[in-house]
Amino acid sequence: MTRRRNFKRTQPPEQRDSWFACIGPSGVGPRLYFQRVPEGKAVKNRVHLDVRVGTGLVGRERLAVLEAECARLVPLGAVHVRTLYDGNDSCIPMLDIEGNEFCID
Repeated sequence: MTRRRNFKRTQPPEQRDSWFACIGPSGVGPRLYFQRVPEGKAVKNRVHLDVRVGTGLVGRERLAVLEAECARLVPLGAVHVRTLYDGNDSCIPMLDIEGNEFCID
């Protein structure tokens, strides 16, 4: 708890308490990460999920895994919005069948 408090003090006031993570007690399974973001919304979201599928990967290898997951989700009703790739990191924003935004990253 002290490390978290010390980290919090190093952040600018407007960024303090802007994110939280929920991790299962066993450390196995998905982590839920909640983050406040500055961007406005095009439509109302109940929750914006970032689904981590490229853990530990970088560059083209990471992009390939994300693109494969995108290709799997589109026939299930998801909509591919765009692919963000800077040569190292990548993220694919998508919409679910109700139009809610989520990202695979």
